[in-house]
Amino acid sequence: MCVNYAPVQRQVLRDIFGVEPPRGAWKEEVWPDYPAPIIRISPDGIREAIIGTFSMVPRAKIAPGTRYFPTANARIETIGKLSSFARHWQAGQLCLIPATALYEPNWETGKAVRWKIALCNGEPFAIAGLWRGWPDGTVSYTMPTTNADHHPLMSRFHKPGEEKRGVVILPPGEWHAWLSCRDPEAARRFLRQYPSDLLAADASPLPPPRKQP
Repeated sequence: MCVNYAPVQRQVLRDIFGVEPPRGAWKEEVWPDYPAPIIRISPDGIREAIIGTFSMVPRAKIAPGTRYFPTANARIETIGKLSSFARHWQAGQLCLIPATALYEPNWETGKAVRWKIALCNGEPFAIAGLWRGWPDGTVSYTMPTTNADHHPLMSRFHKPGEEKRGVVILPPGEWHAWLSCRDPEAARRFLRQYPSDLLAADASPLPPPRKQP
């Protein structure tokens, strides 16, 4: 799972992803319910960057009295079944989530230590995402996750005894194919863990106190 990451900034969207940055601002680190850029295929068939809210069903969209259910991540085993994701997964509403780092808790010392995970070469990367629109014109998104119990790096995160999960980093050569895929079964072939020898991870300073956007 991943509920904290560093999105790319405006110039990177132009230089690396070839899209014009969307209007609006976003923070250097993102948590559930924060705005950040995602990239999708527009109705005109053009790659575009828009602002979305991190969590498929943000808190602001939950009706009063309804129990909160976290939707920043979507398990690939149930993404086609749960009501929060299924309709959008079947519709092929896939996106890229541009990032420079992920942050996960490492418990190897007996307590949670925040670690930063990034590419070894320091380059920005794209996380596979799923998006949805709302009647008011806003957009939200989630990160599909896969089992990472046997991944040399991602298996080191989260509490002992918990299933290890990881988001999907897409190689640049797969960006267009992912965005263009409209077959949910074909989309599953993209959802695999990134090679550990291409990733770097280490303890990272704690972020500033979280504030709701």
